[in-house]
Amino acid sequence: MSGGPANSFYEVLITSQIDGTALTASTTPTSIIPPAARFTLPSNFFAIGKKLRVKASGRITTVTTPGNLTLDVRLGASTVIFNGGATALNATVQTNQTWELEVDLTCRSIGNSTLATILGTGKWTSRASLNGPAVGTTTGVGVVLLPDTAPVVGTGFDSTVTNVVDLFATFGTNNANSIQVHQYSLESLN
Repeated sequence: MSGGPANSFYEVLITSQIDGTALTASTTPTSIIPPAARFTLPSNFFAIGKKLRVKASGRITTVTTPGNLTLDVRLGASTVIFNGGATALNATVQTNQTWELEVDLTCRSIGNSTLATILGTGKWTSRASLNGPAVGTTTGVGVVLLPDTAPVVGTGFDSTVTNVVDLFATFGTNNANSIQVHQYSLESLN
């Protein structure tokens, strides 16, 4: 039928029923969702325009010299399809503060080897963000658009094989910062 609405659907592919392991005092990129929440996309899952949404929330603790936090979505342990960039953290100590992440991913190209690509944008909301409360206060919540630069496509990947979706965090400073996921979902939007 010409000119009619496209067939589409919304489906939650997976949710996490347990907390992820807390990432503390580390500058190593580390998965922050439980292994059971890492969803395996079937081979040839992607088509140009296919959309996924990653949602996560949890708690974060920071110190007076917190540095930065980078959140990224990966296929497997190394293929970064979305990098939120280094988000500056608030120098006011935050203890077990709530954070939320939402990332929309759109397939831009498909193919084998490294021909498939995804473009993503998102937002991270937390009192621990430098965009949150004024330095020296503990009230207020900041929203950071991710990335805080022009969006770019992620690392190319092979869409003709199975791919495991994962969420990683990396602190820029090795100190007592800590982040933990309490809720996570991966959604297919069309």
